[in-house]
Amino acid sequence: MDLGIAGKTALVCGASKGLGYGCAEALVREGVNVVIVARGAEALDAAAKTLAQAAGTAGTAGAFVKHVAADITTEAGRAAVFALGHDFDIVVTNAGGPPPGDFRTWDREAWIKAVDANMLTPIELIKATVDGMAQRGFGRIVNITSSSVKSPIDILGLSNGARSGLTGFVAGVARTPIAAQGVTINNLLPGSFDTDRLKGTMAGTAQKTGQDFDTVWEARKKNIPAKRFGTPAEFGAICAFLCSVQAGYMTGQNVLADGGAYPGTY
Repeated sequence: MDLGIAGKTALVCGASKGLGYGCAEALVREGVNVVIVARGAEALDAAAKTLAQAAGTAGTAGAFVKHVAADITTEAGRAAVFALGHDFDIVVTNAGGPPPGDFRTWDREAWIKAVDANMLTPIELIKATVDGMAQRGFGRIVNITSSSVKSPIDILGLSNGARSGLTGFVAGVARTPIAAQGVTINNLLPGSFDTDRLKGTMAGTAQKTGQDFDTVWEARKKNIPAKRFGTPAEFGAICAFLCSVQAGYMTGQNVLADGGAYPGTY
């Protein structure tokens, strides 16, 4: 399927690896010009080179890949990205989730940091780009949040709270007049995907419970109806579809990708 977005320009955050990289790769293969941003310069540089190769392999060598090593959750980081321009047709927001823990130990600073990274940063990126999208008659914003928005995880209270705040904001702004100007805003909610973050979480669980890593890893998979973890590539494919012309009638939605783990009907 031709997604109709070749030649568009996308900003993809947290794209040096994992789910952000999966989204960037899927867009590049569709002929989208991509600006990727992440904090780690070395990993980001390697990702940009691989993405450029992917563009050539897909026959879309005309698509450019640029990268900015910056912390998108800071004003300085966003300024570095927007120094390249504000005319992004697609924006994929993504920031690492706050650490797990017991809510009794989280002080105000921990909460502010979580809200700043996982709620206010996406809002700032939306503010900076959405009006230009509306004026041009096309825009796609995809926020990578978490399945915990629908099915809260007790030790991820910081994430539950901050990402739920973003979800509420998007529910309103997606239905403002920008919806009639070709701009959609959706949230993409990942469950358990085979990423470094999941491995780190599982390692922490193994250490806490005294079990070996493989036991914890396999037990987690057994709790997923699909009996496996998702891959960044298939997550990226969902993201690319949400950015397509075909998805123009989908806005203000929370798209859950979790292998069937969420037990609810709605």
